[in-house]
Amino acid sequence: MPQHKSCEKRMRTSAKARIRNRSYRGQMKRAIRSVREAGNKEEAQTNLKKAMVVLDSLAGKGIIHKNRAADKKSRLNAFVQAMPS
Repeated sequence: MPQHKSCEKRMRTSAKARIRNRSYRGQMKRAIRSVREAGNKEEAQTNLKKAMVVLDSLAGKGIIHKNRAADKKSRLNAFVQAMPS
C-alpha cells in the first residue's frame, strides 16, 4: 500500500486510465476484426474507413503510438486491396 497521498491518488488515476484504455483497445480490435472478416471487398472498404478513423483517434489520444496506428492502417489497406473483387 502506498504511504503518501500523492501515491494513493496516482493509483486511483492509473486504475481509471487502465480501464479506459482497455475499452479503447477493444474498440480498436473490433474495428480491425470487422475489416478482416468482411464478406466482400466493398464491405471491407467501408469498414476500413471506419477503422482508420478509430486508429487515428486513438493515436491522437496517445492510447497507441502514431507509428503503430500508421502500420496497422497500412496493413489493413494492403489486405483490402489484395481481396478479390
